[in-house]
Amino acid sequence: MELRIWRHFDVLLVVATLVLVAYGLLMIYSATYLPERRDPVGEMVYRQGLYALLGFALMVLMTATDYRILGNVAKLCYIAACGLLVIVLVVGRISHGAQRWIDLGIIPLQPSELAKLLVIIALAKYFADHEDDIRSLRCVIVSLFIVAVPAVLTFLQPDLGTATILVVIWVGMAVMSGVRPLHWLILGVCAALMAPLLWMSLHDYMRTRLAVFLDPQSDPLGAGYNVIQALTAVGSGGMFGRGLTSGTQSQLHFLRVQYADFIFSVLAEELGFLGALALFALVVFLLFRCLRVVGLSSDTFGRLIATGVVAWLAFQTFVNVGMNIRLLPVAGVPLPFMSYGGSSMIALLICIGILESVVMRHKRIEF
Repeated sequence: MELRIWRHFDVLLVVATLVLVAYGLLMIYSATYLPERRDPVGEMVYRQGLYALLGFALMVLMTATDYRILGNVAKLCYIAACGLLVIVLVVGRISHGAQRWIDLGIIPLQPSELAKLLVIIALAKYFADHEDDIRSLRCVIVSLFIVAVPAVLTFLQPDLGTATILVVIWVGMAVMSGVRPLHWLILGVCAALMAPLLWMSLHDYMRTRLAVFLDPQSDPLGAGYNVIQALTAVGSGGMFGRGLTSGTQSQLHFLRVQYADFIFSVLAEELGFLGALALFALVVFLLFRCLRVVGLSSDTFGRLIATGVVAWLAFQTFVNVGMNIRLLPVAGVPLPFMSYGGSSMIALLICIGILESVVMRHKRIEF
């Protein structure tokens, strides 16, 4: 019986993922290239390749596993997410002013990336179990509380970008669940009233990022520096780019963290508009394959997991590209499948495996 469900395996979803991962490895290679280095590939490329291999192994494992089992451990997933986010606040390693990583030796763990996946599972289970009660305000408030706890813990790291992504994931799943328009209006009014409190709770560097977003030249050598360099890199790429390993901003190290949050700027400078267009085409195609899973899912739990993954991928891509072209303030979130980072890569590949599990089991097995 299990072998027969593999005929529904979405090959195109995995192919799109493979191409994106390979594209990311290529750009990490280019962003970290040093001509004087003995090994032309570099440690970061090897590490990212190792993370990808581990992620693909877990993707295959999740594909072969019935996703409905996740519903039975949804509470444990949620406890694990909150527990990891608390642990990182206590013993986490501080880097670039944020306490986001737990040093495990070989692989530094970023709990906030895994929390996105675990929160999606917890929310999907709650919404699925309360499908008949979703039109009640109490049900909406409880679901909001489920996402609020990890979002606040993430904000305390501080990581406003990931906290916002968690909230957007909840919004996408709540919309799919059928929350009433009246309740959206109530939540919108409450959010507007709480906006001043949120502003006062922002860290100084967050307010500075908002200020330099409006005027990067107000601090050209400080907070506005990378914004200016990213815009310069994107603008200088033209139609065809300067060529791999030939970008001025990245190769001369004017652009900081070019292998992670600002890898899109490297891509736009070295591969130009066509390279960026190819990336957008791949992401859109991947999102359409994920939306196909939403449509084909045979149950609410699977449909909501797929919805959460789509919201995560779409919004995080929008935020990362937006901050690279000064459409949005710098948020410190990676470009999915492209930026350097093991936790993000592994979590996303596990998501693809879960989506494959959903689509493979969308029909009853006939004997």
